[in-house]
Amino acid sequence: MADLTLPLSNSTEKPTNKKILGITSLIMINVAAALSLRNFPIMAMEGWNMIFWYGLFTTCFLVPTALVAAELASTWPRSGGIYSWVKEAYPNDGSFIAIWCAWLTNIVWLPTILSFFAATVAYLLLAPQFSGNPVFLAIVMLACLWGVTIFNSFGARASKLMAGIGIAFGSLIPVSILAVLMIAWIFKGNPSAIGEFSFDCLIPKFNLSTLPFAASLVLMFAGIEIAGYYARDTKNMRRDYPIALFSAAAIICIVSIIGTLSVALVVPAGEICLATGVVQTFQTAFENISLKWLIIPITIMIALGTIAQLSMWISGPSKGLVPAAMSGDFPPFCRKLNKYGVPVGILFIQGIVSSLLTLAMVLVPSFNDGYWILTSIASLITVVMYMFLFAAFFKLRRTKANVIRPYKVPGGKIGMWLVTCVASVVLFFAFSVGLFPIGTSYTMTGAIVYAISMLTAVLLIILLPPYLLKKCRKDSWKPTKEEYCEWDSGEQIHETDTTLSSE
Repeated sequence: MADLTLPLSNSTEKPTNKKILGITSLIMINVAAALSLRNFPIMAMEGWNMIFWYGLFTTCFLVPTALVAAELASTWPRSGGIYSWVKEAYPNDGSFIAIWCAWLTNIVWLPTILSFFAATVAYLLLAPQFSGNPVFLAIVMLACLWGVTIFNSFGARASKLMAGIGIAFGSLIPVSILAVLMIAWIFKGNPSAIGEFSFDCLIPKFNLSTLPFAASLVLMFAGIEIAGYYARDTKNMRRDYPIALFSAAAIICIVSIIGTLSVALVVPAGEICLATGVVQTFQTAFENISLKWLIIPITIMIALGTIAQLSMWISGPSKGLVPAAMSGDFPPFCRKLNKYGVPVGILFIQGIVSSLLTLAMVLVPSFNDGYWILTSIASLITVVMYMFLFAAFFKLRRTKANVIRPYKVPGGKIGMWLVTCVASVVLFFAFSVGLFPIGTSYTMTGAIVYAISMLTAVLLIILLPPYLLKKCRKDSWKPTKEEYCEWDSGEQIHETDTTLSSE
């Protein structure tokens, strides 16, 4: 069992700073965080349009985010990921707000991943009806949450192991099998649930109901930058991170299209279950070739993939809070690390809050509507976090142009403007549309009131806690010189960044 004791600052046992992550490990971490099979059913309902949407948001969001994160991570490979990158550009409150947004969004999203896991377990037990039983859901979701939380207290080596197992058995192998089943489905002469292909089918019909769906696609690729939180554990961040990031982006895009197309081909759009659509596809396809018993091992694989994704989201943002705590932005317990270098205080506070949200979601029926509104707010907060990322990239290109960049977004100033502008348009679109309710049950006045309420809530959640923490900040929150130096010894780069010669 992991050592969950919070050591005192003068503890003689130092957290391990051994760097164990290489290119393959970083690829697995990014893919595990950003690739989710639970997105396939909702995309499959779009039919052939999904190829357009995947292509559009890969080009306009996934690729720009990968380009920018690769430049920032290779130039300033410090722990903390987005916190450290934004801090270079906005050293006062900007970085704190960015990591606060990342961590808060993570807490709200964890119950949705857990609910997908619980529904998958219900299929594994050959009792799909359990997916609607609140007691069953609560037990499975909490057991998964705390099991993964404790597992992550073993540090980066545990995260590396979980990512590897999850990606291999939880994503790549199941999607490969899906592709084979899709081919078998076609060759056996089964009807295509998606209809005949034509180029006209690729272009979606744009209307008011399309806008909220399009805006939500930004969040489908959220997390591609998550390996930046593991800078202290990476052997050569400057060299490995860009390669890993672009490899992960390619894998995510290809696997998503293949997996979604398989679901759409086998299951009619009107019959797709959003919670268990992938398992539903396997079940239908296996029955077609008289191999129904294979649904059990496949379901186990999907469950492993879900656990891997959960693991990355539990450990990543919590690591990002440590540099903020070392700067004195959080109370002292937030910077206490166990012998594996894991901030167990942050990890377990995160677990407690997520547990309360999970219990409220499954045991309090009236909480569901409120929870989905909370999820919408979290989505908007995620967009704000990415706005800080691109703003930091743009500012650093202008204010620290002489710093040597091992990887640089291609195209010079034109490339800088193009990447920033394209991503900014997508993010502002997602934020604006995300303020309004989905559906037609609202009047124009009601929709405007809803949007104003959402905007107010987002601003309060983003700005009020950081403001209160700043007001409550004490000198005792800052680490001692010895404690900071011990922690800082694991960083790969310090304040004396290398600059280009004036020549």
